[in-house]
Amino acid sequence: MVRIGIIGAAGLSGRELLYWLKNHPEATIELLTSSKYQGRQVTDVFPELRGYSQVFQPNESDVSGCDLVFLAIPNQASMELVPKLLEQGVRVIDLSGAFRLRDTKVFSQFYQLTHTAPELLDETVFGLPEFFKEKISSARLVANPGCYSTGALLGILPLADLLADLDRPPIIDAKSGVSGAGGRVEGDTTNYVSVNENFKAYKVFAHQHQPEIQQYLAELSPYSTEESGDVIFTPHLLPVNRGILSTIYLHFPEAIPVTEIRSRFSKFATEQKFVQFMDEGDLPDLKVTQNSNRVMIGAESDESGQNWVIVTSLDNLVKGASGQAIQNMNLMCGLEESLGLL
Repeated sequence: MVRIGIIGAAGLSGRELLYWLKNHPEATIELLTSSKYQGRQVTDVFPELRGYSQVFQPNESDVSGCDLVFLAIPNQASMELVPKLLEQGVRVIDLSGAFRLRDTKVFSQFYQLTHTAPELLDETVFGLPEFFKEKISSARLVANPGCYSTGALLGILPLADLLADLDRPPIIDAKSGVSGAGGRVEGDTTNYVSVNENFKAYKVFAHQHQPEIQQYLAELSPYSTEESGDVIFTPHLLPVNRGILSTIYLHFPEAIPVTEIRSRFSKFATEQKFVQFMDEGDLPDLKVTQNSNRVMIGAESDESGQNWVIVTSLDNLVKGASGQAIQNMNLMCGLEESLGLL
């Protein structure tokens, strides 16, 4: 059995980890922490999670009884805690954005923080299993991807070998439920009155997942920002609890046959545990992936064959956060990748 700790177990991602790990056949929860609910029993805070007898401990608790720790805490706290955990020989999956970007200047620009553990960035593995499975398996530190980044990259990278031909940047128009857009702490932009019966763009040209998308697009494909420009990414806030729908626009200078695009996506989906490519004429919506670890992808073009629209759907709390983290845990611990997930 893998002995698990969850630091920050009472937030949205932490609660989702508790939900999925409850019935995981090879994981046992040894430590749960919460700065807000320390001293309280899990079922007092989350009555729906029957079966947990643990009490929330302080975030600074001893992790010596754990093989692997999930961090579901803010970026600054992760930067401070990760080096200490690694020194104790504990493997870490960090759900914050603290270790996703390798360029500390870009990190500071988008996160408004100075990176305090840059020495760990070179060894950190980006936790997108569809492209980094082998590296994840042997990693000490995995940076779980952002929810928007997961939806965008899985919608673009199956076409990697074609991206060198793009004559303009991909446009990613993404819509998220409140839990994927800062719903961790209710503020002026995510409270009920602001969100209900409303729809808006936010963090235009300033969202922290934009450089994340661009970094791994450049690493995993021949796409060149010098030739085609920076990725254009605009997130929007939907008045729903969960889910992300990303509409991705690609323009090629010459027509790409439908069979060529569809064969690439079909091959990619066949090789992955949690990716499904939809039939021609079908596009995913939010509901098809809610409460699952799946990503569903659809693709359509106009008559010219030059303009393509790729639509991806995922649950931001599962494949966009906690489910993907468990997928990474399975790989790190030598377990079946899909164990405990749907």
